Formats: sequence, structure tokens, C-alpha cells
Amino acid sequence: MTELAQTPIVVAVDGPAGSGKSSVSKATARRLGWAYLDTGAAYRALSWYVVQRRLDPTDSAAVIDALPDFDYRIGTDPSGEDPAETGVFVGDHDVTDAIREPDVTAVVSAIARVPEVRAYLTQLFRDIVRRSGKPGVVVEGRDITTVVFPDAPVRILLTADESVRIARRSAELIGHSAAHVGEALLRRDAADSRVVDFMNAADGVTTVDSTDLDFDQTVDAVIQVVQKETHV
Repeated sequence: MTELAQTPIVVAVDGPAGSGKSSVSKATARRLGWAYLDTGAAYRALSWYVVQRRLDPTDSAAVIDALPDFDYRIGTDPSGEDPAETGVFVGDHDVTDAIREPDVTAVVSAIARVPEVRAYLTQLFRDIVRRSGKPGVVVEGRDITTVVFPDAPVRILLTADESVRIARRSAELIGHSAAHVGEALLRRDAADSRVVDFMNAADGVTTVDSTDLDFDQTVDAVIQVVQKETHV
């Protein structure tokens, strides 16, 4: 493995729910020919694991005790062509779709608030990035810019006005009213904000506001920040 592959450039992307972190980060990685890491999937996968083992998600000690047996793997290819290179796995189980189920979503915030869980997964994310084999990795999720990769050469807070975020999320979730989607989005932000501040850019973090941008323009804006900071 080359030295370049051993020390990939990290683009850390954070932001509130509905800001487009996942889709924009994945498209950015695809255009750059880099890897993509969705860190939120690990919290969801651990939540799935806790539910499957019938553990109490509010019992921090039980959740911590389960960590050593949490056999997690995630694909980092942003192309989406090969499920083995893009999916989420716990042991032999493909949980790519299962981690989005309501029973899993309902317990994610409780599990994510456990400091030992966050420390464990933070190290896991760093290991995944180091082994990516790509010149760069676009990493998105909570506290990525401040805790997981505080020294990343590119740190971005992707945001948009609340009404715009709700409208975009409503368009993704067919069959759900805007009011229902808005309530869920704000509830998630409120729960996550107890752990990290993802609404305000920390020192050295560049804000990309996509309120008045379409998807391609937002990806362009993120890539411009990457090029400015890394000269790629």
C-alpha cells in the first residue's frame, strides 16, 4: 500500500437533519474518485444489534458490554454498483435496509448518547478511513468536524433553512405529511443536540448553506471548498 493510501485526505461534513449530508457527501466522493463513509450507519447498526439481542437500549452498561462482539463492516464505494462494497453488515447479516426500520430509529439517540459508545465508534471510523485505500475519504455525520476528525484539512458544516430541510425530507419520504416529517426532523435534531453542536460551525469549519442551491450546485460548492483547502 502506498503512503498516499495510508494517509488519505479527510473531508469532514456535519450538519442538521435534512441538510443533505449523505447524498451530497456521496456525490462529492464519487466526483473526486474518493471513498465515502456514512458514520451514522454505525450508530444505527449498533442499535439494530442491541434490538436483536433484546438488550435495553437505555441500559448503558449492557450496551457497552455488547461492543466487543459488535462485528461491523461498511462499504466505502460511493458508486453504489456493488452491494458488497456499499452495504452495511453486522457479522454475516446485511443490515443496509434493516437499520432504517422504525424500531431501530427509535433507539439510536439513546445509544448514541453513551460516551463509551461514541469513543469506541470514533476509533472505528478512524480505522476505516485509514484502511480505505483511496487518496481521500468524504466522511459525514455527527461531530465529525469537531471530535472524530478535528484536524481534517477540510471541515464543512452543511446547512439550510429549516423550512427547506423539511421540504427536502418530505420529498424523499413519499406518503408522509410535511407536518409529520417536520416534527420528526426537529425531534431528531433536538435529541442529537444534547450530545454535539451541529448547528454552528466551530473554528476552522467552513459553512456551506444550500438554502438557495439545488443539489448539483451544493455538490459544486462543497468541491470548491475541497479544492481550495487541498489544491486537488
